[in-house]
Amino acid sequence: MKIAVSGKGGVGKSTIAAAIALTLARKGQRVLALDADPDANFAASLGIPGSAQITPISKQIELIEERTGAKVDQYGQVFKLNPEVSDVAEKLAFSHNGVELLVLGAVKRGGGGCACPENIFIRALVTDLVLYKNETLIMDMEAGIEHLGRATVTGVDVMIIVVEPGQRSLDCAKTVIEMSREIGLKNFVIVGNKITNDEDKRYITEEITLRHKGSEDMDKEIFFLPYSEQIRKSDRDGVSALDGMNDDECTVIEKLIEKIMGF
Repeated sequence: MKIAVSGKGGVGKSTIAAAIALTLARKGQRVLALDADPDANFAASLGIPGSAQITPISKQIELIEERTGAKVDQYGQVFKLNPEVSDVAEKLAFSHNGVELLVLGAVKRGGGGCACPENIFIRALVTDLVLYKNETLIMDMEAGIEHLGRATVTGVDVMIIVVEPGQRSLDCAKTVIEMSREIGLKNFVIVGNKITNDEDKRYITEEITLRHKGSEDMDKEIFFLPYSEQIRKSDRDGVSALDGMNDDECTVIEKLIEKIMGF
């Protein structure tokens, strides 16, 4: 099962992704977590201490140069477009509570996009993880589909879009879904996060229905999680997002996983 989690920054993507990853790991599944968001909050949401030494893939300069045959930050070079990456997860993933974490990190982009060794290496790695690895993969994406392409998306089973009750969040969700459809992704599930009352639920439900009217690939069931002071405190205290959830919230995650596994 390959799961991508996307949405506007700050809506709680990492919280949802970590809760899913940890729940599956506790059920005995082999789980690989991929932090593809430059803000890199996945580790904290998994409960990994801030003192942990996790070097982003984009900063593995020696490895990138060795595998691509090109120097980082030099232009006009010829380098391998299909570098060897099949051993990267095994060698570099950080293990915590049954979840193996890889952090991609930010890659500098030129004016017309970055056809640079770092970007080529990361795209090859994502393709390998999505298409060729057997572990359950949970990808915490940035607010878009930067690391996915037409070839990669064939291996993604579902895109979870996390929204909060606000116009900008829903606008971002609409854009992500449209971009994902353009490259062939078909299954989407909406999670409404930071819900404070029934009015928030109605607002999200009505807006999703209006914005995606007639879209057969949009699942009609929306999963809602309340605004939680305890989850907010869990981040401050270095506790995983899942351990910061109460029984009702954990039940929502369980039901979300059941839905995902049905695709």
